[in-house]
Amino acid sequence: MPPSTEERPQMSIEDFEDLANAAPEHVRLEFVGGRLRTKDPLSVEDFEELERRAPETVRLEYINGKLEVKAMPDGKHPSLFMWLLRQCLLQRPDLNLVPESGVKAEAYREGRARTDGSLAPVDHYKGDGEWSNPDGTLMTVEITSRDRDTNQRDRIDKPIGYAEADIPVYLLIDRDDNTITVFSEPKDGRYLQAPSYPWGATIELPDPVNITLDTEKLKDYAD
Repeated sequence: MPPSTEERPQMSIEDFEDLANAAPEHVRLEFVGGRLRTKDPLSVEDFEELERRAPETVRLEYINGKLEVKAMPDGKHPSLFMWLLRQCLLQRPDLNLVPESGVKAEAYREGRARTDGSLAPVDHYKGDGEWSNPDGTLMTVEITSRDRDTNQRDRIDKPIGYAEADIPVYLLIDRDDNTITVFSEPKDGRYLQAPSYPWGATIELPDPVNITLDTEKLKDYAD
């Protein structure tokens, strides 16, 4: 999918400088072409230490062995999340849709993904630290943002990472083409099913989620 003309760089130079100043001494960062990079290979342990020290304005992920910056919510992003939250609460009061949830993704739990939402039984994440094991998570949710890396991150890398972690359903609310893609049936690191629906369709989320989404309201949020 071609990039949006409204997309933003990963982060500002000011945020990069704050992050670089807070980074552990052996983690060397650089900022090239509006993108955050590490000068040396980064381990999961180094990533978690860097993430703990990051300023509040910077949200970090560790995707496919690389340091990534997750865009801050913008514009209609919160409205889209609240639309989904209301439908989940009405139909499945036994579940919580937890915003900004950190999940150990990918094979062997080596990735660190910060979801826009994670659906799980009430109190499932109680007592967890910053990054929860995916066991018991029924669905992860991502809402695309206007940043240059959303295509690779949300449409390519995260479906693989969530499938490798055996998360049953990955819901992608795509603001670029006004669609919802429902990834399901993870097997061997891939989702076997990934149908896409236009905003306005009625969507049946598969087991174990079992929620029917009336997406007519989403037309109000189309750009």
